[in-house]
Amino acid sequence: FQDLFGVSMVVPLMNLHIKSLGASHTVAGIIGSLYGITQLFSSTFVGCWSDIVGRRYSLLACILLSALGYFILGTSTTVFLFAISRVPVGIFKHTLSISKALLSDLVSERDRPFVMGRFNAASGVGFILGPVVGGYLAELEDGFYQTSFICASIFLLNAGLVWMLPWRDENTGNMKHQQGNKGTSSFSTKANCELQAKSANNGDVSGTSLFQSPWIQVTTVLKRIKGIACSDLWDIFLIRFLMSVAILLYYSNFTLALDERFGVKPLFAGYLMSYSSTLGVLAGCLLGPITRLYQHNTYRLLLHSSTLTCTLIFLYASALSIWMVVLSATFLAFSTTIGRTCIIDLELTIGGNEASGTLLGVGQSVTSVGRIVAPLLSGIAQEFSPCGPPSLGVGLALVAILIMNANKQKYCSHGNVKLKNQ
Repeated sequence: FQDLFGVSMVVPLMNLHIKSLGASHTVAGIIGSLYGITQLFSSTFVGCWSDIVGRRYSLLACILLSALGYFILGTSTTVFLFAISRVPVGIFKHTLSISKALLSDLVSERDRPFVMGRFNAASGVGFILGPVVGGYLAELEDGFYQTSFICASIFLLNAGLVWMLPWRDENTGNMKHQQGNKGTSSFSTKANCELQAKSANNGDVSGTSLFQSPWIQVTTVLKRIKGIACSDLWDIFLIRFLMSVAILLYYSNFTLALDERFGVKPLFAGYLMSYSSTLGVLAGCLLGPITRLYQHNTYRLLLHSSTLTCTLIFLYASALSIWMVVLSATFLAFSTTIGRTCIIDLELTIGGNEASGTLLGVGQSVTSVGRIVAPLLSGIAQEFSPCGPPSLGVGLALVAILIMNANKQKYCSHGNVKLKNQ
């Protein structure tokens, strides 16, 4: 909650600040893309690094270096300093991915969707409240600088909380859970035993893995990434890519399309998006009862939520009145929240918990590619019609649903995937 609360205070104000520093629209756009590009290349490496040195130290490093980035942002009186501040944040702002990997380590496979749903709900509340507080602070003298320093302070507070957590006890319990778990593993038996032995020290890496040669760490990271690349997980990541692009296309021209199609002002579109975000938080809290209703069958829940998402985007694209848009936005908030949680759970179920950081990092990179591709596709589709981007999103979602149906046996059997990293 604190992570996204702090970030969402600052992010909406950044474009205004960089323009006040004298940057042109082109320069502002390039610097804005810098964050996404660094995230694209760093998320897999940082996620894999967290598997090697342990969640505690990787999470602390990411929080502290992100705090440094926001502190530099708070002192940015030139465009150059502003650009420099985005580099450490772009490389190391993977705190949410590592936190999800940590939760995956600590809870059983059965409880994972429920816990991830609660985690996403807390993040969503932070994202809803942050812009309001940031907007209020921006009205003050030197408001942007104050907001950036507050954000950096929140990250330092989070670092203190991470340091205080009872790591050794938690990870010992996790080791016992893994040893007793008859679920699937993406590694060979020998590698699995080695990783279980390391997991007890996952939060207290006092000697070996944290202080080993950086070259050894880099080599290990590259081997793990190669293992993911050579595995049979391509279809999971393709589904994630297609669904994320479909949802991004839905939101890409949302305000402009409502204005062109229904004459609705941007203020109403803003309220509608806030309403959807609030419902998304509620959906995260309801994931526990929903997964129990589906008897913890993540594949079936993902298939149904993706089908509902596809149908609702189609309803929005063909809407004849603004109330049909409101109706589609209402249910879309639930289906997209459930779908995001389910695709992460399916990645970890098939890929194996032992590489959770790596898997979540690769998944984040896939989503980053979607964020790069979606604006381009949206621009092309919008040349034909205001309904072009969501209509294209419907097509991509249908392809994802077909891939899910084609691989039904694999997802239901859990764990026939072998990572070739040994």
